[in-house]
Amino acid sequence: MRKVLIADDERNIRNILDFSLHAEGFDVLSANNGEDAFTLAVSELPDLIILDVMMPGQGGINTCRQIKADVRTADIPVILLTARGSRADRELGAKAGADEYITKPFSPQKVINVVQNFLGVVSK
Repeated sequence: MRKVLIADDERNIRNILDFSLHAEGFDVLSANNGEDAFTLAVSELPDLIILDVMMPGQGGINTCRQIKADVRTADIPVILLTARGSRADRELGAKAGADEYITKPFSPQKVINVVQNFLGVVSK
């Protein structure tokens, strides 16, 4: 089973994504901050990581940089999921190493489609 790590400080967002991804057959790990997300990324080596940009403590941009700089996790695709959708924010995400950038509000189906695309998974 493919593993997806979700890091978002909003429980409702984590719950929606957890439910939606589980329904598609993914194993879901979750964290509510960047520090825990990085720790889980290293220990669990998920197939893909979804990071909120704005979280207390270490946000998604710095967590993405940390994931991409670590040889153990550098090849894991990272999707930034955020309310910040300006061109400058997108460029910041790309410079941090993010593989995709999705803005909130979002459609759970869009997130599923992006995850499946990155992981080469055919929809049920």
